[in-house]
Amino acid sequence: QVQLVESGGGLVQPGGSLRLSCTASGFTLSNYAMSWYRQAPGKERELVAAVSSAGGVTSYADSAKGRFTISRDYARHTVYLQMNSLKPEDTAVYHCNARHRVLAIEYWGQGTQVTVSS
Repeated sequence: QVQLVESGGGLVQPGGSLRLSCTASGFTLSNYAMSWYRQAPGKERELVAAVSSAGGVTSYADSAKGRFTISRDYARHTVYLQMNSLKPEDTAVYHCNARHRVLAIEYWGQGTQVTVSS
């Protein structure tokens, strides 16, 4: 059974940090580019960060540059999003996405809530 399970969300004060995890099962993670998206209430879903299937290339939304870091651990079948210097505008549900590097196959996780508030 294919699954992407996110964890690590929660309530944090402005300026704080969180590390989100996305653990994959049921497919070979190394064949997939991995991304984190977020969606705030009343807003469209936006791409936050992405890492290539080989792990050598990363990209970030302008809002995430310098504050967020995406990484992947092949042995643990997990992708991480380290978020530092969090701001209230980072509040959203964060979703993990896996997209096959060749085939038109992608998977989504159920999301984890991040709330930045004092």
